[in-house]
Amino acid sequence: MDIWFLLGEILLLLGTAFVLGALAQRLRQSPIVGYLLAGMILGPILFNRDAMFGVAELGVALLLFSIGLEFSFNRLKSMGTRVLALGLLQISVTIVIFSAALMLPYTLAQALVLGAIAALSSTAVVLRVLVDRVEIDSVRGRHALGILLLQDVAVVPMVLLVTILSPRGHLDSILMPLIKTLSATAAMVAVFYLIFFKLMPVIFRTKGLVTNRELFALLVIVVALGSTWAAHALKLSPALGAFLAGMLLGESPFATQIRADIGSIRTLFVTLFFTSIGMLAEPRWLAAHIPTVLAALTSIFVGKSIIIYLLCRLFSISARQALATGITLAQVGEFSFVLANIARAGGALSEEVFDLIVSVAILSLLLSPYMVNYALPLADAVFSVLRRSRGKRPEKAQDHNRAKCELVIIGFGPAGQRVAEALLEKQIHPRVIELNPQSVRQAEAMDLRVYSGDATHSEVLLHAGIAEAAVVVVTVPDPHTCRGIIRNIRVTAPHAAVIARGRYHITISQLEAAGASSVIDEENVVGRRMAQNVLDYLFTAIPYAMACGLSGKPSNSQND
Repeated sequence: MDIWFLLGEILLLLGTAFVLGALAQRLRQSPIVGYLLAGMILGPILFNRDAMFGVAELGVALLLFSIGLEFSFNRLKSMGTRVLALGLLQISVTIVIFSAALMLPYTLAQALVLGAIAALSSTAVVLRVLVDRVEIDSVRGRHALGILLLQDVAVVPMVLLVTILSPRGHLDSILMPLIKTLSATAAMVAVFYLIFFKLMPVIFRTKGLVTNRELFALLVIVVALGSTWAAHALKLSPALGAFLAGMLLGESPFATQIRADIGSIRTLFVTLFFTSIGMLAEPRWLAAHIPTVLAALTSIFVGKSIIIYLLCRLFSISARQALATGITLAQVGEFSFVLANIARAGGALSEEVFDLIVSVAILSLLLSPYMVNYALPLADAVFSVLRRSRGKRPEKAQDHNRAKCELVIIGFGPAGQRVAEALLEKQIHPRVIELNPQSVRQAEAMDLRVYSGDATHSEVLLHAGIAEAAVVVVTVPDPHTCRGIIRNIRVTAPHAAVIARGRYHITISQLEAAGASSVIDEENVVGRRMAQNVLDYLFTAIPYAMACGLSGKPSNSQND
């Protein structure tokens, strides 16, 4: 195919996605709705079915790479065993219940594959809406995030499970391919680890490179496409290879800044993914089987909501938040497309069942933003009806979105270090956001949790947990940069107290207008300190010098 013709098709696809996404946003809907519709409309016109599967596979791989970048083992660990156990139980119980329910119309292997597909939720949609609503640290947000991260981890064994359950997946025929797959995966992970943790730190800590945004963005593009190509060359799932690469890159020393610098690239990945998924839709098949599709969609929504609700109640989560968490995650996720593609290619799923999964998944993703937005009101409505039927008074909803007592220091130069030293004396361990590698090492030497990145990017603030902060100290000297940081803080942590450094008196009002709770006027502080030193010198040092005959003044003489 002519490269320029292909480029024109991609531009037309992305342009239509922009127009429909903007229209959806104008109508107060999620842009994702527009992306899916763009793929559904233009996919059959621009591409043949084989090409659509290829574009969809690339779209899934690139999206999972960006999700892998967001994945964090440290964040997963910090959630505690309760959240991790909840995520593990959600996956296991959902697979068991859905597989058992589907064993009558399908074979055991197909039922297990469909159960695994139903167990996964949409990390991309749910986290995007929760972040936009500044609810990622709410009770619902924390538990949803924990479950989603466990689902991301579970994709690797699920891919192997689906491979084993294919029609030619007898033990004697898959043992060697399985060993080869595991070996190739381990080798790829080892190579990625050496590049991201050994080679990259040496290169990027070279003077001047750490501040070059273009290099970070270029690195991300090379790694995303390179890992996808490498996995395909090793006969692994390109999506799995991309996810592993993103996950390892997301744990590298420069992960925070990389996440901040790929905002536009991530947008391209997300748009390409959802348009490519829209391409797989068969509108005629959907119209002909709408009762079946709606029944399957309703079963997944109700079934997952109830399963997650009961599991959350098992972990002593309030009924309202438990049901809201269940509704938030009651959709089919983007990893489900990975499993469905592998199962279809391996013969575990027929084309008709695959079309059913795609149709249900697309409708599920179209509804997902509304499920996240209206999860709490819907939970309130459900319990209100139940209470009225039992003659009970409605309970007052509690505010579960209060910030934790966290303190964040942005900028770890001499000013930030003095603040940290004073806090450590009071047994308070602040988090630190700093871009300069030398300052990062100084903060690490003080045993502080450090996020290496530029705080003018909202993504850096979010990954540093700014939404949890009760107090944020901004010690950055440049007024323009400081003002931008304060504005970002006000968006992501509206209730936090912001104490800022005002280097010049003339900029104090600007920093306060940006949202600073308190501004330290550096010129006034320096002026007062200098005045005190002058007075100390005049009334202490000079009299003492005069008494010692060292004042330097001329003594009285006979000529006076």
